[in-house]
Amino acid sequence: MANVGFVMEQALGHVTHHQNLARWVDDDQAIRPTWIPIEPERADVWERLPIIRGNWSLKASLRARDGLSDALRKRQLDALFLHTQTVALFAVPFMQRIPSVISLDATPLNYDAVGAEYGHQAGNVSWLERRKYQWNRRTFEVAHTLVTWCQWAKDSLVADYGIAPDKIQVIPPGVDLARWDFQDERVDRTARASGPLRLLFVGGDFPRKGGEYVLEAFQSGLALDCELDIVTKNEEIAARLADNKNVRVHCGLTANSAPLRALFAQADVFVFPTLGDCLPIAVMEAMAAGLPVVTTDVGALREEVEDGVNGLIIPPRDPRAIVEAVQTLLHDEARRQAMGATGRRLAEAKFDACTNYNKILTLLKQIA
Repeated sequence: MANVGFVMEQALGHVTHHQNLARWVDDDQAIRPTWIPIEPERADVWERLPIIRGNWSLKASLRARDGLSDALRKRQLDALFLHTQTVALFAVPFMQRIPSVISLDATPLNYDAVGAEYGHQAGNVSWLERRKYQWNRRTFEVAHTLVTWCQWAKDSLVADYGIAPDKIQVIPPGVDLARWDFQDERVDRTARASGPLRLLFVGGDFPRKGGEYVLEAFQSGLALDCELDIVTKNEEIAARLADNKNVRVHCGLTANSAPLRALFAQADVFVFPTLGDCLPIAVMEAMAAGLPVVTTDVGALREEVEDGVNGLIIPPRDPRAIVEAVQTLLHDEARRQAMGATGRRLAEAKFDACTNYNKILTLLKQIA
């Protein structure tokens, strides 16, 4: 049995990735896991130090170092899995002794390209940026293997950081396809064939995911023919829309929960005009649910959605484009069904959790 330490960033969609990975780790009798979750907020010394508490990379890496030190006092580890590189910066001494995999959805330079929407500003102090670059490159070099969620990140590792391509495996996160198969519900809904088109938007970070543009589009051209379900952490949005009968806001839904999956099962179109993203898991879930996806060309989204094939690509910050895309699908049920079915097939080929997470576990057992 391999003792494997899993150091897992707990910010944003990485929480869902952790949960999905843990599901398959639990089923693998050849791995004994030690979980080291790295939360954004924790009552520790790093939260009290002014410079560190405002820098997620430093804070996460120091917490990971502390977590690894504590874990190794209790048990020898045969392999390490660190997701993302943010938690790996202070782990180089551990990685030099223990075969390690660094998993990432985007390189730091990838993140600089989309980071403004996350509130991240690329540095403008040249010597500091060089030091950060060298630190990240050194961390990548020490890892036994790098696993990227997408080709976009692999290309950056090769072109921007000089990492050998054969050291990198592209393994996206995955969706439990059995739990996200709503074909029976979809058939029932098609048979009813009446009522408004149901649109679904999912975005914990409502502004970054384009939520305000969804609302503007809905109110300016879609409210007569559509209903809108919004899943978000933003309770102010729920209060703001409390009296709108055609818009339902759902707060507090957790990853993979029955209420969340029910909304995907009941929807007709997934609307996700995100302003800043890497490879969002919510889009994989929509594909697995058999929904056509209206989204933007941000980050690695074109590795999920092919324009005109399983969805429609629109410009960011363009509510009129959202209206036009939805209206195109509103009046063409056959196209909606064809796009949804293609999305499901693509999810089966690219984002099957059983396949993808077992690839990661096989890799860890090989290096342990």
